[in-house]
Amino acid sequence: MEDKGRESDHLMLITPERVFYAGLLGRPRKRTPGCCHVYVAVKGSLHLTIDDVLATAELFVTLPNQRHSIASDYRTAISVTLEPESMPDGVIETLAQRLMGPDRAVYARKILAAYALLRQRRYNDINTAEFDEMCFGEALPRRVLDPRVTRAVARIGRFTGEPVTADTCAAEAGLSASRFLHLFKEETGISFRSFRAWKRARHLLHFANQDLNLAHLAQDIGYPDSTHFSHSIRRFYGLKPRAIFVGSRDLAIYRSSETVRLDIAS
Repeated sequence: MEDKGRESDHLMLITPERVFYAGLLGRPRKRTPGCCHVYVAVKGSLHLTIDDVLATAELFVTLPNQRHSIASDYRTAISVTLEPESMPDGVIETLAQRLMGPDRAVYARKILAAYALLRQRRYNDINTAEFDEMCFGEALPRRVLDPRVTRAVARIGRFTGEPVTADTCAAEAGLSASRFLHLFKEETGISFRSFRAWKRARHLLHFANQDLNLAHLAQDIGYPDSTHFSHSIRRFYGLKPRAIFVGSRDLAIYRSSETVRLDIAS
């Protein structure tokens, strides 16, 4: 689905398991997103700080929940994000080593070519394998989840306005709350609470270029109040919600119609 007709070199393609973003990074404040980021410079270099150590290059990969700050020489930069629960353990770490290895410049050019392609053709129906092939030259391995966890992931991702609790998901799975929480973390590698918090913040991206009442939006996507909303967004993105919306006014947003396709164990 395409956002209302905006013409801009700044764009964001959102799928259930991936995001391709080309736009402003904002001020280089520390952020701790729940996904893997592949940052690529459009021009010049990027400057990544982790644990007060600064590095400069044209491409960087940060791991899920890795606290960092990122800055760019050029006003526009690219960020490709991957949801960790969509891949088996170790895949992201292997990908990071490959992308930041001897072929770093090759992968940077590949992702820049993907950006050029997205500017020409608006991929609204791209699936995860096609996205990965476009950015990395191959489809990344997929994680196979227990069907009870898959149902909980889908429930969290629906954002109907109703609160999604571990008790609700456990009851649907036919498990006690403690057993369900153990199963969820065992299957996804992420605690239920952390997973839900990140997906809530990620859902904000769908509305980033709209003129909305942020208090109402916070309530609609499941935050108990505006303070909780602001703190959560600043922790994940390093920016206040209002700054994200101001910096996204010229952002064209495209949403894949692909439904969540996490494979289910038989």
